[in-house]
Amino acid sequence: MVCNGCVTALHEPLAKVVGGTTAKVMAAHLDLHTVGDLLHHYPRRYAERGELTRLDELPPDEHVTVVARVADARFLTFNGGRGVRLEVTLTDGSGRLQLVFFGRRAVHHHEKVLLPGRRGMFAGKVTLFNRRLQLSHPAYELLDQDQDSDQDADAAAAGFAGRPLPIYPACKQLESWRIAKSVGVALDSLGATSWEGVEDPLPAALRGRRELLPLPEALELVHRPHGRADIARARDRLKWDEAFVLQVALARRRLDAARLPAVPRRPAEDGLLAAFDARLPFTLTEGQRRVGAEIFDGLAAEHPMHRLLQGEVGSGKTLVALRAMLAVADSGGQSALLAPTEVLAQQHHRSVTEMMGELAEGGLLGGAEQGTRVVLLTGSMGAAARRRALLEAATGEAGIVIGTHALIEDAVTFHDLGLVVVDEQHRFGVEQRDALRGKGKRPPHLLVMTATPIPRTVAMTVFGDLETSVLDQLPEGRAPIASHVVPARDKPHFLARAWERVREEVEGGHQAYVVCPRIGDDEEEPATGPGETGEGEDGRRPPLSVLGVAAGLADGPLRGLRTEVLHGRLAPDAKDAVMRRFAAGETDVLVATTVIEVGVNVPNATAMVVMDADRFGVSQLHQLRGRVGRGSAPGLCLLVTDAPEGTPARERLAAVAATTDGFELSRVDLQQRREGDVLGEAQSGGRSSLRMLAVIDDEDLIAEARAEATALVAEDPGLASAPALRTALEALLDPAREEFLDKG
Repeated sequence: MVCNGCVTALHEPLAKVVGGTTAKVMAAHLDLHTVGDLLHHYPRRYAERGELTRLDELPPDEHVTVVARVADARFLTFNGGRGVRLEVTLTDGSGRLQLVFFGRRAVHHHEKVLLPGRRGMFAGKVTLFNRRLQLSHPAYELLDQDQDSDQDADAAAAGFAGRPLPIYPACKQLESWRIAKSVGVALDSLGATSWEGVEDPLPAALRGRRELLPLPEALELVHRPHGRADIARARDRLKWDEAFVLQVALARRRLDAARLPAVPRRPAEDGLLAAFDARLPFTLTEGQRRVGAEIFDGLAAEHPMHRLLQGEVGSGKTLVALRAMLAVADSGGQSALLAPTEVLAQQHHRSVTEMMGELAEGGLLGGAEQGTRVVLLTGSMGAAARRRALLEAATGEAGIVIGTHALIEDAVTFHDLGLVVVDEQHRFGVEQRDALRGKGKRPPHLLVMTATPIPRTVAMTVFGDLETSVLDQLPEGRAPIASHVVPARDKPHFLARAWERVREEVEGGHQAYVVCPRIGDDEEEPATGPGETGEGEDGRRPPLSVLGVAAGLADGPLRGLRTEVLHGRLAPDAKDAVMRRFAAGETDVLVATTVIEVGVNVPNATAMVVMDADRFGVSQLHQLRGRVGRGSAPGLCLLVTDAPEGTPARERLAAVAATTDGFELSRVDLQQRREGDVLGEAQSGGRSSLRMLAVIDDEDLIAEARAEATALVAEDPGLASAPALRTALEALLDPAREEFLDKG
């Protein structure tokens, strides 16, 4: 975020400022290499100097920094006096934490320093010993030492009180207060002269309109604030840095996309789409009509549509996508529907051909016949069927081609690819989507569908990169789904009742799913059934398996019911046969992995039991739950877990049970996992470009930054008037991220 001539300021190597040893640790463990990197390593939170950090919320097995006071210290011996240890108890009014030191030299040193009443910062890994939380040999720094006189101590206390204490993202090798000292050294090393050479990436007019601090002042106050007001002002400025620079990148991308040529695709007045609508046995919902109109407008444009279709599970996204594909067929073009699994691809092919009827048996595109062909292309198809599908795609005879990753292979060509539909887009990488879009003679339109956006998708949507259509209305007659958490370890009778409920649903003429995290047919991991608790090296038993659970149920609580298994290692024909029997009502209970996660439509299935539900993500659970309640009878989803109450896993399950709103669940997912790297390939929060901005909390600021960025880019696409901003973009968009953004 600096000008090219400012190498002596923020681009100064850290080794010259903080010393070689510290610089090596920062580079290796925190990815910090320059003064600018360090100054943009913002405090994670602030402890009030006058208040103590709470000890009653310490997470076991994590590295923490606490501010507390020594309550007492005890010198103890063991092994007949050959061993010694020092136990120090800390308190902050909310709880207690024990420090333990071993070895005579260490014990004697710390015993002289850690006297009752002394207050300090302590850092280490929280462990549990004899049911008590403790830090073993923690690093610490006392906050009331190094005063030569009472007057010095009073002065230090006066300066210390009321000033927030920055707590930095740290590591085992470098505690928070050591980072704070290095930041102080870096700030002092800059001085007024060095700051003069640092250009501000935010245009002066924008800073004036928004009353934002200059960059040097913001960095000074975020690291060395005098009070909460300083922190707020600094954060406001630094959030704008992140939001505005990213929004300018996205605005320039939107402008470039708008300049790409695309073939407008419009439905014919009396064409295939009109014939399909006429044969529908039901009326489209208002939401389906509204979203359909938005998509048709995008398809009719002379630049590629890039739209996200966010639809609740069961809201009819497939029907909306099919109508878009028929509109493209009306214009003489083809559509490709990319599905993540063969089960889902087969399900889509079956449902599309059933909905279209004789319209799916047409002749050549653009010919006299009104219909078109719908073909399936998967990796496991026989040679003859594959050759026929490839030929129909290449000649244009197939207006709709449905398949898995096999669609991306070099051998697959299209006569005139006009629309790419990606179902469950989070299951595909950008490169895979880009490879399919590259098969068009001109850039095809793109429609991506999802029932629950993953965090990165939510972030990109909030950042305004995608045009978004929301399908939030369920078709009439769809039943509600009740969800409940079943704490199997704490209350085993709840699990017994769950199996009774499954039996009751089957006796009532319905069917049920049981979902497990793994298959269980490998020798290394034993197939664990219901009630088995063999533990692995990490203290947790292996995940429950389809084969183990199915066997246990058939011999136990579901004895006498028709039970089958479904998983990814079955041959494609076998998987299809299992699904056909289940759809026909010939199977009562289907025990499966997440191959049923999306697209599977059996209206008679009313109950689902998810085993080890805490091992699934929010998105997966929401998708799985959507397999029940697809008919007129109410749905029931039971989330079975061994996770203790009060843990993040249980909180996640409680959130899923509390709502069926996909947008709300995506927010829960985002709050827990963060937004991922919005300008990179990382799909989790660990590598986020965002250090200050929180997508969930700063939506309004992001929207304002988007408006400012759009206006600037429209007036000055090359950013000739903002050279510092252009430099900031170059720093943010390294070649890999630039390529990712161009493809995305």
